Amino acid sequence: MSTKRCYYETLEVDRNADESKLKAAFRKLAMKWHPDKNPGDATSEVRFKEINEAYEVLKDGDKRAAYDRFGHAAFEQGAGGGGPGFGAGFASSFSDIFEDLFGMAGPRGRGGRERGQDLRYNMEITLEEAFRGKTAQIEIPVSVTCESCSGTGAKAGTKPKTCSMCGGAGRVRQAQGFFTLERTCPGCQGRGQMIEDPCPSCAGSGRVTRERTLAVNIPQGVEDGTRIRLAGEGEAGIRGGPPGDLYIFLSLAMHEFFQRDGADLHCRVPISMVTAALGGEFEVPTIDKGKTKVKVPSGTQSGRRFRIASKGMPVLRSRQTGDMYVQVVVETPQNLTKKQQELLVEFEKLSSGATQPEAAGFFTKVKDFFGNRAAS
Repeated sequence: MSTKRCYYETLEVDRNADESKLKAAFRKLAMKWHPDKNPGDATSEVRFKEINEAYEVLKDGDKRAAYDRFGHAAFEQGAGGGGPGFGAGFASSFSDIFEDLFGMAGPRGRGGRERGQDLRYNMEITLEEAFRGKTAQIEIPVSVTCESCSGTGAKAGTKPKTCSMCGGAGRVRQAQGFFTLERTCPGCQGRGQMIEDPCPSCAGSGRVTRERTLAVNIPQGVEDGTRIRLAGEGEAGIRGGPPGDLYIFLSLAMHEFFQRDGADLHCRVPISMVTAALGGEFEVPTIDKGKTKVKVPSGTQSGRRFRIASKGMPVLRSRQTGDMYVQVVVETPQNLTKKQQELLVEFEKLSSGATQPEAAGFFTKVKDFFGNRAAS
C-alpha cells in the first residue's frame, strides 16, 4: 500500500479543482518551497519534489483520470510506465514557474529545439452520432516542419551556428556583488544557436502553416465535454523539436425529442385526458432509429414515467446500455365546442370522489382545516 500523500492534499486543492486553480496552487507552493529560496533546508527539497510530482499528474487529463480511479497504484509497478517523479515531465512543470521565480525563460531543448504547441478543436456532434460513434474528417490549419530546411530554420546548404555570446548554453551569467545571476541569452533567445542565413520558405522558424485533414474516431457513448487526444498532431516543434498534441473537445447538439442524463434518455409525451382516464397505447421513436409501444393503464396521472430497458445510450468503453424513460403529460383540452363543454359539465355532475380520489381527499382536508379554525 502506498504511503505517499494524496496529490490533491499536496497541492492544497479540492478534487474538483480546474486547470487554472491547479496551476495557481502549484506556482504558489513551488515558489515557497524551491530549494534556491531555502538553501540548506533538506525538507524544502523533498517538499518541492512532492509538489512537482503531484502537479505533473494532475495537470494531465489522462493521468488525473487514472489517479482518481486507482490512486498512486496507477503509477506503480509499471502500471503507468513508472512514477512521475523527476523524469522527462519535470522540465515541463518546472518551466511553468521558472519565469515567476527567476524572471527568465524555462529550459529549452538542445540546439534551440522546442516542443510544438498543443491545439484545441471544438466539434459538435448529434446525439445519434454519439450513440452510433463515427469517424469524422476535420481540416485544421497547423504549423508543420518546413520541408525546405527540414525544420532547422537555416537556408538549404547552411547550418545554424553556435551562439558566440553564450557558447551554445542558451543562458548567460552576470555577477552582481555577492550574487551571480543567470538569464536567457539575449543573442540567441535561449536557443544556443544563431541562424545567419535563414530559410526563405519559413523565415528561419523551421515551420510553415498548412491545411491538414485528419480522421477522428469518435467512440460510442461519448458525452458532452468528452476530450479526445491525438498525440503528435498539434503544432510542429521549433527547429526540429517534437510536435504538440491536438485535443478534440466534443459538444452534443440539443435533440428535438430526447434529453440525456448519463447513459439514460428521457422524453415527454403529451396524451389526451381520455387516454389517461380509459387507458391506451402509443408509439415513440428510439435513438437507434426504431420505435416502441408504450401501454398506458387506465387512471394514469400526469407526470407518470414508463421505463423501457436498454433503449438508452451505450456506456463509453463498456458493453452496458442505459434505459429510456417516457414521461406522460396529460393535456387539458382547449378550444372546446359548446357541445363538448356541455358534456364535460354533465360528466362533472356525475363524478364522485371515487373518480378523483386525490382531489376529493385534498378538498376534504381543506374543509376540515377551515372548520377547525372557525371552531377555535
